[in-house]
Amino acid sequence: MLAIGIDPGTATTGYGLVRENRDGSLEAVDFGVITTPKDMPDAERLDMLYQQLTGILRQHKPATCGVEKLFFQKNITNAITVGQARGVILLALAQAGLDVGEYTPNEVKLAVSGYGSADKRQMQEMVRVLLALPKIPRPDDAADALAVAICHLHSYRLR
Repeated sequence: MLAIGIDPGTATTGYGLVRENRDGSLEAVDFGVITTPKDMPDAERLDMLYQQLTGILRQHKPATCGVEKLFFQKNITNAITVGQARGVILLALAQAGLDVGEYTPNEVKLAVSGYGSADKRQMQEMVRVLLALPKIPRPDDAADALAVAICHLHSYRLR
């Protein structure tokens, strides 16, 4: 089964596609980031995010999706813009007919590392090991998205 994991953001949205093979092993199919220019109006940035994400979905045709939930941040302006990006992302996923699981950062950490308070370095190393990658995926947002996809595949089995 092919899952896409998404780490939402307006400036940078990470995506990671992970396939779970019949033997239970996991492999990274593709990962990266969608970026939008900071000097672009918000509506245009959100449209750019939507267009690029729908292109990735058309290209890879994942069967299911995991998205990181928005957690409370001290910077309310940043939280609002991330919330707007999540809305656009959820719309694109719904229009693609995907089943969407939403996970808090702690849920992702627990599913991937076995420890809900794992730090970023621990998480990146676990993603590398679980996907048998030669090095930690970069940039960080892409590694985070791969972790969301792994979490979703583990959770999807339990449904």
